[in-house]
Amino acid sequence: MDSNKIAQIADVMEDRGLTRVRVEEPDGSAFELERAVEQAPVPAVVVPQVVAADAAVAAPIATLAAAPAPPAAPAAPAAPASSAEAGEAAAPQEPEAHEVKAPMVGVYYAAPAPGAEPFVRVGSKVKKGETLCIIEAMKVMNEVAAEADGEVLSIDASDGELVEYGGRLMTIG
Repeated sequence: MDSNKIAQIADVMEDRGLTRVRVEEPDGSAFELERAVEQAPVPAVVVPQVVAADAAVAAPIATLAAAPAPPAAPAAPAAPASSAEAGEAAAPQEPEAHEVKAPMVGVYYAAPAPGAEPFVRVGSKVKKGETLCIIEAMKVMNEVAAEADGEVLSIDASDGELVEYGGRLMTIG
């Protein structure tokens, strides 16, 4: 691997806002590039692009962009009709579960490398922006980050499994 090709890949990473890339050569060799991020990670939103069919063009299929979810308007509670209902209304409600969906079509990886510990397990506490898994698309490793703090309630994808866009990967509550 020559240093010019590595520099070109690093430039593409910078332009696209990627933090990690794995490149596999036709001879079977592979390498990964990773760069430090100065700001806190944010959830990724994928915007599909049309990619030229020219083999010389090596561009990722997706551009990552941050888009925070709009806050939901709180609903006004209705007055309880009886004292039994008043007791139920005073009880704290369970936090709502959030489904983590695949931002693109690709291969789901639960860990950063084969044989490594997975990013999360059922019962893991996660913080907003924490990496939950990786989706590999066109030999580019795309991290999927938590959109909110919570606990992993279920993991619905298997390591190495092909996932569809919008398919549920896990549930956080």
